Amino acid sequence: MGVSGLATAARLHRAGWTPVIVERSPVRRSGGYFVLLFGAGRAAAQRLGILDQMHDRTTATPALDLDRDGRVRPGVPISELPGRPWMMLRGDAEKAAYSALPDDVEVRFSTVPTAIEQDGAGVTVTLHNTEADTSATERFDLVVGADGLRSTVRTLVFGPHSRYLKRLNYMIAAFAFPGTPAGLAPQQGATLFEPGRSMWVFPFADHDPTILLTYRTDDVDAEFTRSPADRVRAAFGPAPLGGVLGEAVAALESADTVLFDSVEQVRMDSWYSGRVVLIGDAAWCVTLYAGMGVSAGFAGADLLGTMLERHPDDIEAALGEWERVLRPYLEHYQDKAIDQRRIFVMDNRFQIMVRRALPLLSRTKLGKRFADRVIDTADIIEFKNADIVGKVLRDLPPTGPHERTTVA
Repeated sequence: MGVSGLATAARLHRAGWTPVIVERSPVRRSGGYFVLLFGAGRAAAQRLGILDQMHDRTTATPALDLDRDGRVRPGVPISELPGRPWMMLRGDAEKAAYSALPDDVEVRFSTVPTAIEQDGAGVTVTLHNTEADTSATERFDLVVGADGLRSTVRTLVFGPHSRYLKRLNYMIAAFAFPGTPAGLAPQQGATLFEPGRSMWVFPFADHDPTILLTYRTDDVDAEFTRSPADRVRAAFGPAPLGGVLGEAVAALESADTVLFDSVEQVRMDSWYSGRVVLIGDAAWCVTLYAGMGVSAGFAGADLLGTMLERHPDDIEAALGEWERVLRPYLEHYQDKAIDQRRIFVMDNRFQIMVRRALPLLSRTKLGKRFADRVIDTADIIEFKNADIVGKVLRDLPPTGPHERTTVA
């Protein structure tokens, strides 16, 4: 019942299906850290009918670049990337997707799949209610796994995580910060870059900021043996934290909800097998560094509904065409995320110096061309702001109503 799952359920309902949503949590999860909504996501959200349920929280206050000894420089806010992506919270996207869900869609909380078997006519799924400690086996026409990076559906149908998860050897800690860090103005963002580690304060025009701490590690498994705050303190030590960084780590220690995880991609040769299909991070996690999680989830959901409408009597053909159209974009996002990671965390002091020079360089035509190459402006415009589904729709004949079917 995340962003991709809700959007997919709403879109398939519109296409004539009867969705049953299975959610492991006992309630909706509406919180979360910052997300970007690029042009590809806005175009898909418009067709899904949820764009008006979201708004850009970008602030106009100039961002700062900091270091530990108190020096301050002009910063480069991430909202100034080409296409001016919307700054939002994950909860904004979740609420918008939920708003598109009709009241008659069945949602089962505290429920997880424990077995999935399929044949040519459908899928048999065993569902376990963790609260009541009961299990039941049911039959569906299609199973959509939208259950995140460490997907249970993917494990049951495609095999263990080790086949598909590709580590980048970086960690992230993301959380909400109450109020405004000392030294910053209200609604002001900030960055602190050091080789192999960084801090981002993401500001919002009408909400408290969120903070991202990210760093390189040579032993991902060891990072999970201590608390997030302990690991972050070790990663940013041994020098005193001081200033905004010290406040951020102190807030991490007392935060109610923290996303602390390794940065990993999901790489698969195919996102579907028979009548089971994966979507969102379960299929193609591009990492936070790509900034395309919500946008790709919306686009994938909208395109899946479109292809099932186009092939109402041939699920395999619909899934095959869906993947054929979508895969070039997602593989491109994944490949580019390796380089675009340096937008968030840099390897050495030279890269940091170049990054800090961008505001000054951008004042001249020659410097602007150099800055565009560093940021990869042309690529962002072509791929992250592409109307993926719109391109497909222009070539598709109109479709008619068809028999309602069920999907989990």
